[in-house]
Amino acid sequence: MLYKDMSVLFISEIGMNYNGRFENCEEMIKQSQLAGADIAKFQLGWKEEVNFFDYNRIKQLYEWGEKYGIEIMFSILKPESLELLKQFKIRRIKIASRSLVENFKLCEDIVNLGYETIISLGMWENKSILPFVNENIKYLWCNSKYPTNDQDLIHLPKDFKKEERIVGYSDHCIGIDAALLAISRGAQVIEKHFTLDKTSDFIRDHTLSAEPDELKNLITIGRQIHKKLSIGV
Repeated sequence: MLYKDMSVLFISEIGMNYNGRFENCEEMIKQSQLAGADIAKFQLGWKEEVNFFDYNRIKQLYEWGEKYGIEIMFSILKPESLELLKQFKIRRIKIASRSLVENFKLCEDIVNLGYETIISLGMWENKSILPFVNENIKYLWCNSKYPTNDQDLIHLPKDFKKEERIVGYSDHCIGIDAALLAISRGAQVIEKHFTLDKTSDFIRDHTLSAEPDELKNLITIGRQIHKKLSIGV
């Protein structure tokens, strides 16, 4: 089977790895782009005591994205954050698996806006019955254990092309090998946590995140794998 539908879409999940210092976001956006990522992603409405974004900060993130040539995307974790984001030109939105189990109504509201919506399935137990069938949705296979180990990947799709709507993989493993494995099985969207310093103890995400050189290697090798699949190798 040939894999010609699209190139791999790489999401650099910055999340809270800017350590509550908004000035760090610009460098992380820049380094995500230099590594080859298509999207730099942040979280709205989660742990706002250290992860606070108002209108002006969101506007600045979009401006930095335009400056460095990389798309900015957000996970939305509460209704007020969705209303805030509606004031901007939205290309696509991310739904965290946490929201599927904690605020399904919010997920319905996001999906019904009609924007391309990427949904992680880590906390969604029955992955054979997906929460939505709307055409604007792309699902990512995920295990929500931090970090994810090899045994947690037993049910990673063997061939993403045989999955009805699960088109990619959101990675919580240490290293880049699991994400590369997913690409070799046809994943066309890869989300990887990104950090400038994985030794930081600000939050647990740093240890399972990729630093700039590691993210660049993931994206470079991943695109090479996808290119080979696209010609039938």
